[in-house]
Amino acid sequence: MIKNEAHKMKKIKSIKNYVSISVILLAVCQTNAADISFRNEIQIALNKGFRYLQENQNTNSYWGNPDLPAMTALALIAFEGDPEQKYRIKEPEFIKRAYDYLLKNVKPEGGIYKENLPTYNTAISITALAAANKPEFEPIMRKARQFLISLQADYGDPGKIDTPLDGGFGYGSSNRKSADMSNTMFALDALYHTKHLAKELKPGEKDLNYEAAITFLQNCQNFPKYNTNKWVSEYPDDYGGFVYYPGYSMAGGRTNETTGKVSLRSYGSISYNGLLSYIYANLKKNDPRVQAVYDWLKANYTLDENPRLGQNGLYYYYHTMAKALSTYGVDELVLKDGKVVNWRKELAMKLLNLQKQDGSWSNESNRWMEKDPILVTSYSLIALEFVYRGL
Repeated sequence: MIKNEAHKMKKIKSIKNYVSISVILLAVCQTNAADISFRNEIQIALNKGFRYLQENQNTNSYWGNPDLPAMTALALIAFEGDPEQKYRIKEPEFIKRAYDYLLKNVKPEGGIYKENLPTYNTAISITALAAANKPEFEPIMRKARQFLISLQADYGDPGKIDTPLDGGFGYGSSNRKSADMSNTMFALDALYHTKHLAKELKPGEKDLNYEAAITFLQNCQNFPKYNTNKWVSEYPDDYGGFVYYPGYSMAGGRTNETTGKVSLRSYGSISYNGLLSYIYANLKKNDPRVQAVYDWLKANYTLDENPRLGQNGLYYYYHTMAKALSTYGVDELVLKDGKVVNWRKELAMKLLNLQKQDGSWSNESNRWMEKDPILVTSYSLIALEFVYRGL
């Protein structure tokens, strides 16, 4: 009798375990099916965007503005990032012609630009060449990399980090002493994706001064523990975020009526630049500077606007958000009200809803050329590719 009861209990326990495992497997299958379905939606949107770019390539093989090779480079980065890899498995002629156009802009000293904005154009062009993964591009990237490194700001005594701009990158014009977060991020992006070329430097080659780069970055952060410049904000809602360059914010500032102090305001897109740039400069997640900007971004998370700038630079914001959070390695954000958001799915849905019938994206605000559908479509495609790879 006891033996029979024990056998029954064992059988019931076995059935329960089977049911539990079945429920778990069913949930996993449903989740996977949902992710696969969502990936398919994203891929359809990507294909529409790729088709738009292909149909709107200039007959001279560039995209957008012929004086800005960076726009062609951004489109190429988008094509190379296609999750289906159809443009990599068998490279179409229009892609080859676009790379040929980039190479026609290579200067003897290694820069890749037409006449202006050498930092911006060279940096994004290097990233596009790296994305192609072609050995024949390595000598070009090596020389372009050295040219880019030569543009790192050093405005005080040579070799000393003694001005707030030292270590950053500006647009590269010889008549402008400047450095800003956007050009610095693009430069660090290019160097990050070609860091294998720095493992064995050839005679005469040098690597970036990363100590100076980090110093410039912290000089742009509203974080008084590391930044003692007088403009650093005294307001808690700026704490940890970034400004465009030391002493200037695209979001303006606030004046303390009692002391007269002007505090510069942190804003969205450039704060994502800050997070991404710190990672490219090899700071760890637990570094206080990294944690401070990450906390600011969580506290100001939104997809309705570029925080503190409204619709200005909105797609640049989406593009940089996707790159920064993917590179940081986070799937969900816990917001200040305790809400947990899957930023990838929310960003993807936002971009899917904003895509136009012809496959393009564009901004109603023309700030930073965002009415240009070539530029904004490239930003959007790159953002969706980062999302896709994380699902």
